[in-house]
Amino acid sequence: MRIIPAIDIIDGKCVRLSKGDYNTKIIYNENPIEVAKSFEAHGIEYLHLVDLDGAKSSKIVNHKILEQIASQTKLKIDFGGGLKSDNDLRIAFESGATQITGGSIAVKNRDIFEEWIVKFGADKIILGADANNEKVAVSGWLEDSDEDLVPFIQEYQSKGIQYVICTDIAKDGMLEGPSFDLYAKILAEAKGIKLIASGGISTFDELPKLAELGCEGTIIGKAIYEARISLKQLENYILSSKS
Repeated sequence: MRIIPAIDIIDGKCVRLSKGDYNTKIIYNENPIEVAKSFEAHGIEYLHLVDLDGAKSSKIVNHKILEQIASQTKLKIDFGGGLKSDNDLRIAFESGATQITGGSIAVKNRDIFEEWIVKFGADKIILGADANNEKVAVSGWLEDSDEDLVPFIQEYQSKGIQYVICTDIAKDGMLEGPSFDLYAKILAEAKGIKLIASGGISTFDELPKLAELGCEGTIIGKAIYEARISLKQLENYILSSKS
């Protein structure tokens, strides 16, 4: 299972929110590039980079930070937050993103999202399927849709989607543990999907459980920043899974 730390950006700084609420913002580091380098120094190969300014303004904003991290590390970066147009994707990929994540647009503008899968390749496009009571949530989680989560994932799987990041909003940033039952359900019903678990990771012991369930990756945010899980633990986990 891939270990994917998260860096969320507001005003060029590394922050975390709780349940996607901008009023809960905590700044953890003024320099996201330093944070990314510290991940890489501990054997981490992947990064989930979220442009929260972009999510609010519905267009890419923090691509310069993406470019700096991509040029100063070898991390494979998936980038999301407010990507709405082909031009946003072009900027993201030119700035060094390996993959992009589309969330709200996959609900609100299916035609564009489906075109991206064809145009850029299914291996480059991650479906961001964020859930609130098993309904898909959109617009930075400010609104719920009528979409049921699992059929939504299955439908995009039929269009070629391979990777899905699923965040249970109730868990995000709360350090109360991830939604094991929800992930088990997704994996049982959307066979073959590469599911990346996100939200609620709070202790190291949860990682082997997610791997056992069959999650392809897990995104870890606040647990790292609040030292609930150390980078040394993650380094050892990555080394042991390779041996």
